[in-house]
Amino acid sequence: MIGAGAREHALVLALAGDPAVTALACAPGNAGTAALAEQPGVDVTDPVAVADLATRWSADLVVIGPEGPLVAGAADAVRAAGIACFGPRAGAARIEGSKAFAKEVMAAAGVPTARSELVDNPGRLDAALSRFGPPWVVKDDRLAAGKGVVVTEDREVARAYALTLLDGGHPVLLDCYLDGPEISLFCLVDSERTVLPLLPAHDFKRVGEGDVGPNTGGMGAYAPLPWAPASLATDVAARIVRPAVDELARRGAPFSGLLYAGLALTTEGPQVIEFNCRFGDPETQVLLALLRTPLAGLLRATATGALAQQSPLQWDPGAAVVVVIAAQGYPGVPRTGDVITGAAGKGVLHAATRRRDDGAVVSAGGRVLSVVGTGVDLAAAREQAYQRVEHVHLPGGHYRNDIGLLATRRENGPPAGG
Repeated sequence: MIGAGAREHALVLALAGDPAVTALACAPGNAGTAALAEQPGVDVTDPVAVADLATRWSADLVVIGPEGPLVAGAADAVRAAGIACFGPRAGAARIEGSKAFAKEVMAAAGVPTARSELVDNPGRLDAALSRFGPPWVVKDDRLAAGKGVVVTEDREVARAYALTLLDGGHPVLLDCYLDGPEISLFCLVDSERTVLPLLPAHDFKRVGEGDVGPNTGGMGAYAPLPWAPASLATDVAARIVRPAVDELARRGAPFSGLLYAGLALTTEGPQVIEFNCRFGDPETQVLLALLRTPLAGLLRATATGALAQQSPLQWDPGAAVVVVIAAQGYPGVPRTGDVITGAAGKGVLHAATRRRDDGAVVSAGGRVLSVVGTGVDLAAAREQAYQRVEHVHLPGGHYRNDIGLLATRRENGPPAGG
């Protein structure tokens, strides 16, 4: 397992629970994964180093969590070493690495998405802004850890953000705003172009309650969606994900791994906001809390082109909620080094944590912990998650109290703001 976040802690926990797994390593890992897996050191930004580690460790399967190593070509290097790898090659990972490339793929495949325009010259910015908004949606074309988007009614705010990117040499993508509730749908995709959707989930990107404040990497999520049609996952897989997969293959960049469609459910039907090339965080934390199918076999089948031979996925009939506890200052510059207590309990997944020489677990980044609750329904899952949050203490830490709240109050239609 390559990665160090709560997503990786959730994946490691699920892999450790699969009877087929006889040994497990997570690099670089965190204070939570250390209890479940060996933690060899590796520079995850170096594809050759990742492949060398997998070879030395005699891995049967490598699972790459973050987008950075995938875009850099880690999956290419691992496969070149003769080791099965869950994650797309660099050519296919461009669907996340470049938003403009993703738009090209969608246009060619007939995938519904917002009208957009790429701006790579400050002199063209004002005219382009006049063709959009309000609200204006301004995106960094490159990887930005989920925080590269500004949505604003204020043209000057949009302009200032775009100029900051352009002045740094980074192209800007302007998108038409898509109105409607957002969902995340993860689909396993193998080399035979078999597409297997997981449960849809809803995540909360804004830092503040009521969906206010700047975007983050994600402050919480829930699954399943009590207000969504039962056919949503299969419809999106057939009408959106499969055409994108076919177009990538046509371009000589076949996708194998997990293709994540971030969608807006508009009055005209689902439209793609973005594609990601890996498991999302924090949605992974709730999906794996509900998945009953052994994970290692499922990921290996994906990596080896055998998804079509898999039995139907088995899910817990209940619901799951995850609440992210963030460090003081996040999503700006987070304070680090604060001692965390109460983080060893059930349902607490580590992200930006490390263990000091004296044994204390301390914060080491922005999103520090993910706290998961499950229950017979969304209300029960919320109650358990927040009960567990109360037992965790991070000085200066903050979290949202409204994860999944509106959905528990309105189960017959999509709730505005989650």
